[in-house]
Amino acid sequence: MSPPNPNPLDPDDLEKARDAALDAFSAVAVLADLPAAKTAHLGDRAPILLARRSLGTLPSTERAEAGKRVNVVLQAVQASYDARKAELEAERDARVLAEESVDVTVLPDRLPVGARHPLTTIQERIEDVFVAMGWEVAEGPEVEHEWFNFDALNFGRDHPAREMQDTLFVAPEGSGLVLRTHTSPVQIRSLLDRELPIYVICPGRTYRADALDATHSPVFSQVEGLVVDEGITMAHLRGALDHFAAAMFGEGMRTRLRPSYFPFTEPSAELDLQCFECRGASAEPGGEPCRVCSSEGWIEWGGCGMVNPAVLRACGVDPERYSGFAFGMGIERTLMFRHGVTDIRDFYEGDQRFTLPFGMEA
Repeated sequence: MSPPNPNPLDPDDLEKARDAALDAFSAVAVLADLPAAKTAHLGDRAPILLARRSLGTLPSTERAEAGKRVNVVLQAVQASYDARKAELEAERDARVLAEESVDVTVLPDRLPVGARHPLTTIQERIEDVFVAMGWEVAEGPEVEHEWFNFDALNFGRDHPAREMQDTLFVAPEGSGLVLRTHTSPVQIRSLLDRELPIYVICPGRTYRADALDATHSPVFSQVEGLVVDEGITMAHLRGALDHFAAAMFGEGMRTRLRPSYFPFTEPSAELDLQCFECRGASAEPGGEPCRVCSSEGWIEWGGCGMVNPAVLRACGVDPERYSGFAFGMGIERTLMFRHGVTDIRDFYEGDQRFTLPFGMEA
């Protein structure tokens, strides 16, 4: 024998449906779970909605009273749903505001912080070293006339450095303009423009027709120094270079001069640094091999010498009264020595992963 069908319009059943709905809405803790509770208690198959559809089965004399009871229950359930929805939305909004709050007083950091290029910072450091000694910083154009770049520096007309494989000439052909192959033209301009004595440091970009590889670049930076005064000797040159080496690589860094040849200096020398890796120990008997200096104990840093009298005469300086010295070395090479950089291309690729570790100081 089957149980009798429940009466959806029974007042007790309506109160139970109302209480179940109110408890269900109160128990919902997350706004995303509220739609499921609404479907269960306010949806088409919910007990209260079934009761309202059953009103048509009642006699007309009972229908009005039953309809009032159903509407009272339905309104209570709907009001409970609306109130709980408002509470959960307010909680969600407060949580989102807290989690996504923005401190407008904080400096923006959406763009990654960059760093000054290490070639810039070390060039400024070099300038500071010589300015502290009383020297001046001299600059000149990067597109030069070949008289400043070659002739005034005692390069013969048939010197191989003038050929296209070394020098980048500027069109049109025969203009006599070149991209300077060194910063020595700035020394010539200083001799022509300044009063003697002269103590100048000349940093800047230079250009040569070299293929780009780990140790060469068609665009690179040089720093050159020039002193012209009365009574200048090789001893002054050696003292200045020793001080420069100590400022770049630390106190106690030894240097040496090897005889060499440059058209613009006489006598001329190559400046070598004691290997900063092995400190010369690899060249001693029984020393461990050194990959940095190829176990020679020394590394070539740059060239130097006494200013050739022909250069002084070309600039209108009396070589019988004045003498001077000059030197030059690559800034990239100096930075590679200081920080163990093995590929010169790293300086030009603009990768912040390379430049950031240098920070604000070279």
